[in-house]
Amino acid sequence: MKPTTTPKTYRVKSFGCQMNVYDGERMGELLEAQGITPAPEGEDADLVVLNTCHIREKATEKVYSDIGRLVKAGEEAGRKPMIAVAGCVAQAEGEEIMARAPAVGMVVGPQAYHRLGDMVKDAAAGRRSTDTDMPEDAKFAALPARRKVAASAFLTVQEGCDKFCTYCVVPYTRGAEISRPYSDLLREAEKLVEAGARELTLLGQNVNAWSGADDKGRVVGFDGLIRALAELPGLHRIRYTTSHPNDMTDGLIAAHGEIAKLMPYLHLPVQSGSDRVLKAMNRSHTAESYLKLLDRFRAVRPDIALSGDFIVGFPGETEAEFAETLALVNEVKYAAAFSFKYSPRPGTPAASMDGQIAPEVMDERLQRLQAALNRHQLAFNEASVGKTCTVLIERKGKHPGQWLGKSPWLQSVFFEGDCAMGDLVEVELVQAGPNSLAGQLVTKVPA
Repeated sequence: MKPTTTPKTYRVKSFGCQMNVYDGERMGELLEAQGITPAPEGEDADLVVLNTCHIREKATEKVYSDIGRLVKAGEEAGRKPMIAVAGCVAQAEGEEIMARAPAVGMVVGPQAYHRLGDMVKDAAAGRRSTDTDMPEDAKFAALPARRKVAASAFLTVQEGCDKFCTYCVVPYTRGAEISRPYSDLLREAEKLVEAGARELTLLGQNVNAWSGADDKGRVVGFDGLIRALAELPGLHRIRYTTSHPNDMTDGLIAAHGEIAKLMPYLHLPVQSGSDRVLKAMNRSHTAESYLKLLDRFRAVRPDIALSGDFIVGFPGETEAEFAETLALVNEVKYAAAFSFKYSPRPGTPAASMDGQIAPEVMDERLQRLQAALNRHQLAFNEASVGKTCTVLIERKGKHPGQWLGKSPWLQSVFFEGDCAMGDLVEVELVQAGPNSLAGQLVTKVPA
């Protein structure tokens, strides 16, 4: 087997949230700045970065399983891949990973991956290393400038969480809430647009908790940042995720009715329709306050598409309390949603709560919840048929001449036409499915 050397190619495998996708892209840019290139499709990489997520059950064991597969594939090919473990599992299990998995050359947390390049050099020299420090904002200053990007790009504006929901590990793996400086964000956004982005999705664990001082020293909230970004020439669309009900301000609600570039889509997790369960989760909102908040968004933007997150089977959840979640879903009629079975995360308060729900009960409840969510998503798509809307083309479709893009309401739309990736086009929506819509090209939107 060949000894470890400086890698020539890399592959980043990102799991979990959009923040991880962003982090994975940035790690790739760091490696490319060192002359390490992406491995061609279908070929093994010299360096594999497992960019992990710690939200779901057995996340740590899945990392070891992935490491084992990489080692076995390397042995069969007579090569020894360099393996890095990054992300939230790395943050939570750093030294343990190094002890249990000798094949891993480096472990780096989500706040320290700007040091990945130096760690690769150490690994090439036979020195294994772990870095799970959480310095405030240091990594962004150390990251290379963005180059060519997709038509729809991510921009991390806020990291960390101070909410301490009882089921969640994010405050422990991502640290306290930190807002990136206003001027840094405007600069990065400008560079993303110059590199080809026509849409920006602003990311944060609690993105609407962002605050900072503008170029005149005035403190502005998240809506102020959005208003500034909307002034950028060449930027056509703005989205954001994930937000928290506690951090919704009057200004942000108003922005949805006043800023044309801010897309009519809101992802606002609720997790449960039961006030008792919400209190046990430490969510600090009620079902009623959540619904009233949605009403305020609909008042300023009647066509807004709503999305949410749900957890079924939280410790102590009764059938009646689950029925309250179904009632909330049927009242809101979400355009899209994410739903999960509760999974205990080590070190979180909920993991040691009484009343852990049997797996088969959670399975059955999740099926009922997803059936309701899917029914409403299909109804939302069907109600869109006959509309003509602007679609941002993101990639080629499955068939020759076919394109796939996103509507303002984040629906996948496929159609045929003489177009290119990154084009904004007017499309008539003609047929709806549960997960996408078919459209007919009407005209291109001038650049």
